[in-house]
Amino acid sequence: MITIKEIARLANVSSATVSKVINGKDRYISEETRKRVLEIVEREGYIPNGIAKSLKMKRTKTIGIILPDVMNLFFSEVAKGAEDAAERKGYTVILCNSDNSKAKEGKYINILQEKMVDGIILTASEAETSKYLERCNIPMVLVDRDLELEKPVGRIVVDNVEGTYKATNYLISKGCKSIGFVSSQEVNKLAKERLLGYKKALRENGMEIDPNKIFLKSFTVETGYEGVYHLFNQGHVDGICCGNDLIAIGVIQGLKEKGISVPEEVKIIGFDNICIGKYLDPPLTTVRQPIYKLGEEAVNVLISIIEKKDIEMVKVLDTEIVVRASA
Repeated sequence: MITIKEIARLANVSSATVSKVINGKDRYISEETRKRVLEIVEREGYIPNGIAKSLKMKRTKTIGIILPDVMNLFFSEVAKGAEDAAERKGYTVILCNSDNSKAKEGKYINILQEKMVDGIILTASEAETSKYLERCNIPMVLVDRDLELEKPVGRIVVDNVEGTYKATNYLISKGCKSIGFVSSQEVNKLAKERLLGYKKALRENGMEIDPNKIFLKSFTVETGYEGVYHLFNQGHVDGICCGNDLIAIGVIQGLKEKGISVPEEVKIIGFDNICIGKYLDPPLTTVRQPIYKLGEEAVNVLISIIEKKDIEMVKVLDTEIVVRASA
C-alpha cells in the first residue's frame, strides 16, 4: 500500500505538503501542486491510516450503535436515522445487534470501547440495566429506553404513558366497552409506562382494570398472537391496545384465525407506526412516534457531548394517533 512519503516522491513535493492536501489544509498550496498530488492519490489508491490519525487526533469519528433486534422494523428505522445524521456530521457507524441479550449487550459495549469509538448509542435489551452500562467510560445516549443510571447519559425518548393513554382513549371514543392490553412484561421503564397509560385511561373513564384482560410477554408478533387466545379464553373484548405494532400484527392474525372481524367486532390500535402497518389488512391504526427522528436526535446529542458542546441531555418527542382502518 502506497504511503504519504511515496506520494511525495512521485509528486516531487514534501510529505508535509501531501498531508496538507489530503486533509484539506491546502489553502496556501498552489492549484497545480494540489491537483498533481490528488491525481497520484487517486491513481495509486491511497488509503489513509485511520488508526494513526485517530491516535493523533484522540478521536476516531466513529459511533457505535447497539440495537436489541435489527429484524424489528422500528429499530431498523432508528438505525437509519442515526446513520444518516452521523454521515452528515462526518462520522461513521458500527452497528451491533444484541438479540435482546444482556450478556451480548455487555460484550458489544466492551468491544466498541476497545475499537475506540467516540461514543455509543444504545437501545437496551428488555432485561434490567446491566453493569456494563455503568462501567462504560465514553459518552453514551439511550434511545427509547429511559434506564435508571447513576452516570450522566443522553436520553431520547417519547412520552409512553401519554401514548397508550391516547390510544386507549381513542378506542373508548370509538365505542369500545371492554378493552384488552397486550404488551411486554414490565422489565423496563418503557413497558411499565405503556401499561400505566392504558390503566390511566380506563380509570379516568370509570372502567374496570381487569387483570384477565392484560397479557404481557414481549414486544413480538408471537406475543400478539398468543395474547388473542389468552384474552378470549378469559372472556370477551371489543378493543385491544397493543404495546407495539409487531404485537398488533400478531393480534390481527390471531383474530382472523378465530373468525373475528377487525374492526367490526374488535378494534385494534398499535404503537410505533412502523412502515409495514399501513399495508396490513386492515391497515393499522397506531400511535406514531417519530422513529427516524429518534435516531437523528440521538446522534446530534451524542456528537454534542463528544465535542463538549452545551446540549439538553434529555429530549422527549411527541406522539400522535395515526388513524387507519383497524380501529
